[in-house]
Amino acid sequence: MADRLIGIDSGGTVTKVGLFDLVGNELGAEGRAVPMSIPAPGFTERDPLAMWAVTSEAIRALLERTGTRPDQVAAVSPSGFGAGAFFLDAAGNPSRYGIVSTDSRSTDLVARWYAEGRAQVAEKAVFTRIFPGHTTALLGWLQENELETLQNTAHVLWCKDFLRFRLTGKLSTDITDATCPGMWDYDAHDWAHDALEVLGIGEWTKKLPEVGVATELAGTVSPEAAAQTGLLQGTPVARGAYDIITCSLASGITKPDQIGIIGGTFSIASTLHASPLADPVPNHQSLYPVGDFFLASAASATSGSNLEWVLKTFLSAEQAQLEADGQSIYDHVNAMVEEARQCPTTMTFLPYLFTGQPAGLVGVKAADALGDVLRAVFEGVTCAHLNDYARLVGDAGSVDPTLIRLAGGVSKSDVWAQMFADAFDLPVEITNGTEFGAKGAAMCGAIGVGAVSGMEEAIAAMVRVERRFEPRPERTEEFKETYKRFRRHSDALEAAAR
Repeated sequence: MADRLIGIDSGGTVTKVGLFDLVGNELGAEGRAVPMSIPAPGFTERDPLAMWAVTSEAIRALLERTGTRPDQVAAVSPSGFGAGAFFLDAAGNPSRYGIVSTDSRSTDLVARWYAEGRAQVAEKAVFTRIFPGHTTALLGWLQENELETLQNTAHVLWCKDFLRFRLTGKLSTDITDATCPGMWDYDAHDWAHDALEVLGIGEWTKKLPEVGVATELAGTVSPEAAAQTGLLQGTPVARGAYDIITCSLASGITKPDQIGIIGGTFSIASTLHASPLADPVPNHQSLYPVGDFFLASAASATSGSNLEWVLKTFLSAEQAQLEADGQSIYDHVNAMVEEARQCPTTMTFLPYLFTGQPAGLVGVKAADALGDVLRAVFEGVTCAHLNDYARLVGDAGSVDPTLIRLAGGVSKSDVWAQMFADAFDLPVEITNGTEFGAKGAAMCGAIGVGAVSGMEEAIAAMVRVERRFEPRPERTEEFKETYKRFRRHSDALEAAAR
């Protein structure tokens, strides 16, 4: 009986593949790092074929490790980072490397669009703020600097769409990836032709794919993909959605009073709205597969990837030793942070290693220890999440939240989850499983094959709260001072760098 689901989630640094049953239990997961190419400062690219190779390897390993027969897989569905872009020629081969949404090569172009007033006109039409990693900005940069890419590209896709193309040989995208980078006209239910013309990139429109629903079946596993992945030829493949959407679905975000927070490569805060949020215009805004809502998101590259950099740069030997002893560096770090939080500190970490803003530690003293530094990293990342949320809701406050649903790598740490509850002065809940993006994708597959009737039923059947953290009033008061100090240092260093 085909009663298992596979979800794929290819994020900014790692591709994860998860196996789930029809009631949402995570039966196993495999992750593979995807090499990042940095051909010039501010450029972040990915070899699409290498991404597909590690994805195929992870699927095959997952099937083998969990003892899953190919005929037990009811559906496969992909997810991946939003924005950025992938490019295919007329034969379906990559016409250049894919561009990841952390890319900042178009910074000057975006500034010029704002100076000319073109960005503001486009934003009003698509309800999404243009930033350098958005597809619109990248297409504009390529048009000015790599004309051969425009000429050689027949199809523009997004991350999950390229993976699904390799699985099925079929080209399409879904409405969430179409709306995420501000390329969709909600009124016309079509690509935002007028807005793209305003930005001077209308020629790319004819290269954009057909748009469908995330939960629809968009093909089946091809003979070639079956040979590479170990999946059964003909296995149904759902279209899927981009990762903020799938993480939100797996977190059970269904109400406007819930904040969805994802802490991974990016710091992401998301809220639901009955109509597109226009003041302030968010980084991303997409039609949501539940209740005719729109999911508005603020995002910045300021989250858990900062801790990963610290571990790789300063603690790689300690990590290797712990792993050799069968222990986890993350358990070790959590224990040190919890101990360090028992004493006051004025150390501040600015988590801007991947943004171009001034980053680093401020207020370090000779008496400080490693635990104090790691505590500052946890607190600095949490403060960055507070910044994103404040930017999302604006001065007037577009929502009245009562609860946070937390996902991403930071959600695996009870110490960090409690810190979020204290900082936001709201309860934090974490739902079942570990790979939320992959699970949300798998939920799309469950609907596609008729295992459940729709997304509301999928959430009811597959999503359960497993951990909850209540804010502690004394810690909330302490964090108010931490956040004020964080803002002062951030503003001062940014001013000094100008």
